Amino acid sequence: MTEKSTARIAVIADTSLQRHVLQQALTGSGYNVVLNSDPARLDEEALAACETDLWLVDLAQLEDSPLVDTLLEKASAPVLFGEGHAPERHSENYPRWERRLFGKLKRLVGDPSQAVGPSLQALLTEAQRPARLELPQSLASTPLVAGEPARQVWLLAASLGGPAAVKAFLDALPGGLPIGFIYAQHIDAAFEAALPQAVGRHSQWHVGMARDGDTVRCGEVIVAPIAHELGFRDDGAMQIAEQGWPDPYSPSIDQMMLNLAQHFGANCGIIAFSGMGSDGTAAAAYVRRQGGHIWTQRADSCACSSMPDSLREGGYSSFTADPRELAEALVNHLAAQYA
Repeated sequence: MTEKSTARIAVIADTSLQRHVLQQALTGSGYNVVLNSDPARLDEEALAACETDLWLVDLAQLEDSPLVDTLLEKASAPVLFGEGHAPERHSENYPRWERRLFGKLKRLVGDPSQAVGPSLQALLTEAQRPARLELPQSLASTPLVAGEPARQVWLLAASLGGPAAVKAFLDALPGGLPIGFIYAQHIDAAFEAALPQAVGRHSQWHVGMARDGDTVRCGEVIVAPIAHELGFRDDGAMQIAEQGWPDPYSPSIDQMMLNLAQHFGANCGIIAFSGMGSDGTAAAAYVRRQGGHIWTQRADSCACSSMPDSLREGGYSSFTADPRELAEALVNHLAAQYA
């Protein structure tokens, strides 16, 4: 799969429920489903006519299947046997099933999040400077030393469509707030260096890469590294590990949420912006138990709403809005704490 293309997947499954779940999961993660059929409705001519980058076969009965034999003998694209019966979408087993499946797809036909990188160019050339929200008096009158370690740290989580949404959020957000951010964006590592400028160029917030041993500071947005897991030491300093993130996502939003909530507890929050798949859903219950907030971008303002949809459908999101409204709600949330 090239950087700008979308991998084509042909699905063969012998139950309507499995076909439905696979359709939702694949399209929600950026893949193009070109065929989704019961094997009983297919013949050799239909198989030969299908143009696909991968066959995904998920059959309850594989024994003596002429169709599978034909695929294995004649298919020019790889044939992947599925992960078995899909769990209920909101069960605790679903994220593990999805991670296993997409880990294999990523290795075989590429990662749809690679399409995020080229979209940064539009943000780098955008001339518009949107109106910024006013800093409430309760916060303006609070002594705040810019750059002091943040007691509250929120995660900005995003995938496809994420940079534009996060930029709109930061453009609206006034400086002087007693908070710092971690920004976890699914993106190809080749575009990592361009991300801070793309999302921060019109903002009052300093957007930069994570620094091992430093703290998250008020007025800063720290971009989570692509190649190495980001955690926190006991004193709150950032710790960039030697190992990478758990497969298949880089960075892993689930893992970043766990690391953040483990250290900051009720002083953390999550805002899930536009994105593919359900990365973040597996860790959401833990964040809520630790007292953290989970907010989501409204579906009609997303380029791809699968990631925030998964959190809403799981009952984890307590507030949903477009990026500017999310910024306004956060300002009001912080102002209420200092009123």
